[in-house]
Amino acid sequence: MTIKLLAIGKTDSSELLKLIGIYEQRLKHYIKFKLEIIPDIKNAKNLSQAQQKEKEGDLILKQLSPTDALIILDENGRQYTSMEFSQFLQKKMNSGLKQLVFVIGGPYGFSEAIYKKAQGKISFSAMTFSHQMIRLFAVEQVYRAFTILKNEPYHHQ
Repeated sequence: MTIKLLAIGKTDSSELLKLIGIYEQRLKHYIKFKLEIIPDIKNAKNLSQAQQKEKEGDLILKQLSPTDALIILDENGRQYTSMEFSQFLQKKMNSGLKQLVFVIGGPYGFSEAIYKKAQGKISFSAMTFSHQMIRLFAVEQVYRAFTILKNEPYHHQ
């Protein structure tokens, strides 16, 4: 299985990029992982929130293949413990799924088309985090899940 993390817009912080890169490197030992950045919508300031969500949604959908399982990272999604998240990933791998795609939306969330296509929603917290920070949290949690599955000492219960 491949895990892909889709995110809207580039990360401005070199420190965040460095940390994300560290976890991407570590993940290579466990699974094929890809972080793909969808460029910011041009002239977004001239669009309504709904128009921006629609355009971002179209770009997200173009990145998906018909067999992908899409999970959106959404504040209203299900919250997992790290142990539960590792079990979630194990079930996805056991199902024979070719590609699991997590997507981080733009500043206004997701279009209706993305909500309809999604097979699940996950929330990392009831708090709101920047879209750039969530990238790091998502990559770290995927890494943590694999260390749990392999009984490696990274995660302490």
